Amino acid sequence: MLHEQMSQDLAALLPGQSGAEGATRRTALKAALGVGYAASALPLMAQTAIKTSAEGLTAGEVTIDVNGFKMPAYRAAPAGKTGLPVVLVLSEIFGVHEYIADTARRFAKAGYMAIAPELFVRQGDAQSYGEMAKLISEVISKVPDEQVLGDLDATVKWAAANGGDTSKLGITGFCWGGRQVWLYTAHNPAVKAGVAWYGRLVGDATALNPRHPVDVAARLNGPVLGLYGAADTGIPLDTVDKMKTALAAGNAAAKASSFVVYPEAPHAFHADYRPSFRKEPAEDGWKRALAWFKQHGVA
Repeated sequence: MLHEQMSQDLAALLPGQSGAEGATRRTALKAALGVGYAASALPLMAQTAIKTSAEGLTAGEVTIDVNGFKMPAYRAAPAGKTGLPVVLVLSEIFGVHEYIADTARRFAKAGYMAIAPELFVRQGDAQSYGEMAKLISEVISKVPDEQVLGDLDATVKWAAANGGDTSKLGITGFCWGGRQVWLYTAHNPAVKAGVAWYGRLVGDATALNPRHPVDVAARLNGPVLGLYGAADTGIPLDTVDKMKTALAAGNAAAKASSFVVYPEAPHAFHADYRPSFRKEPAEDGWKRALAWFKQHGVA
């Protein structure tokens, strides 16, 4: 019943709506960052979707200035506290919907200021797409890595001005965001540690994606924990081996990086709202992520 209702609610917000009513509904979706699930990520697995309360937290949408552009982001942090360690939470291709907001709240419950910026917003509204192929071709494939790095730099600056201690900076991300974890950890000297969940590691160089994680592996600024699934059909294990080889030949942070590959886990095994969710690897990975940040000076 919940799945059916969610499908109906999201269908009413898809780009196929015409006229003023459709535009109003799409605007409403755009404004509701961290509310509801992305249309193209359905079906919703309501029985496994985790709901983390915002009680005791300051949680909700904020606006981050990026050279005059107003970028929306979801922020969750312990209420009334400052000097908080900061974790950037990078979304899958579906943008900052309920699952990413909930993940941010989980970090906030653990004592962090967690910020999930909407990194696709210039290219389109990732949450409103009902077809994954169109989402990828019309939005995701048009997002330059350089833009993402700049948006994350602005997010860190915002955190420092709003109660965060960016000398304790961590980053985590899922799928598309997992790839960006590796890139940003090589980009920003302030990053203490990263946790990449099943992010792609290799690829062809293009104008928008000139480098991939394997290309920057040797010069990380902080160690990265890679959490991957052996049953992930989109990330062959030989690419994990290539990344391990590149890390072993790199600097101290590269050498300190590590992989955990879960034998039966598919892609998106942490995504508790999707059929790909695998409870044991997800829970184990979460514990490892928190321990990794603590070990490397983020907590």
